Amino acid sequence: MTKPVRWGVLGTGKIAQTFARDLQLIDEGDVVAVGSRHQSTADTFGDEFGVPRRFGSYGELVSDPGVDAIYVATPHPMHLENTSLALHHGKPALVEKAFTMNAAEARELVALARSTGLFMMEAMWTRFLPHVVALREIVARGELGDLVTFEADHGKWFAPDPNFRLFAPELGGSAMLDLGVYPVSFASMLLGTPSRMVAMVDAAFTGVDGQASMIFGYDSGAQSLLTCTSAARSASRACLTGTAARVEIDADFYAPTSFRLIRRTGEVTPYSFDVVPRGLSFEAQEVARCLEQGLLESEVMPLDETISIMDTMDQVMSKLEPAPAR
Repeated sequence: MTKPVRWGVLGTGKIAQTFARDLQLIDEGDVVAVGSRHQSTADTFGDEFGVPRRFGSYGELVSDPGVDAIYVATPHPMHLENTSLALHHGKPALVEKAFTMNAAEARELVALARSTGLFMMEAMWTRFLPHVVALREIVARGELGDLVTFEADHGKWFAPDPNFRLFAPELGGSAMLDLGVYPVSFASMLLGTPSRMVAMVDAAFTGVDGQASMIFGYDSGAQSLLTCTSAARSASRACLTGTAARVEIDADFYAPTSFRLIRRTGEVTPYSFDVVPRGLSFEAQEVARCLEQGLLESEVMPLDETISIMDTMDQVMSKLEPAPAR
């Protein structure tokens, strides 16, 4: 690269902290500024991660001429407003997933990015991890044969606190938006947009979706079986099966991990990868590559696919049933 991307981090929560920590491992980007709704939290974040410029408002952050791109790390109900603010100030944006609350908001953001001629990408960091890159290469070489099924689950246990972000409606509480987006996006990467769908979605105790099971069908004849829940820690593994072989991905399938290629004959080839610490640096490197090449979106995580994923999750969440009486 000719120069590293100068990042401004919008938000100071856990994922913002992970992003700042991981960027310290690469040469393609530096966190130079942080914005928060409160000066005190911006200062605390800046002190912890050595960020020189700290702002007590998002407007000040996106107006900083020393910032090249904005990482939107706020909860997803704020993504439309926060990302629009960045784009209106001429700043490319990397937007945490879930990208927005629904497909309509996603379309609005994509239209704005395209009308302003600015780069934007959903921060689905999983796509850029070494084991996922290797999996795509295996599929592209035809080693699995024709793809038949994809199975993945993502479940985590959270204490039943109505103020916690996965359960609070005002914070976009949703097992699908926070957890289900991973298997849905993974399936989209491998098989595209489903043409058929069966879903069962049950509410958590606050009324937001708490558990979902999905079967997707594709024009190719392949199927996906996906689940997510905010009520229990699941295995969080995945398996892609083809006519010639299958790939079994270890837990957590969406984070840095290993996998095995198991051929129809029973021959096993293990794959392992060294990634430290969390792997968010790979998506930052992709943004740096795109910006240097003058691209407005990533071919690995294109904007139209982000909209399609939000459309799929909208359809799933339309099946939400109320919480049963206890």
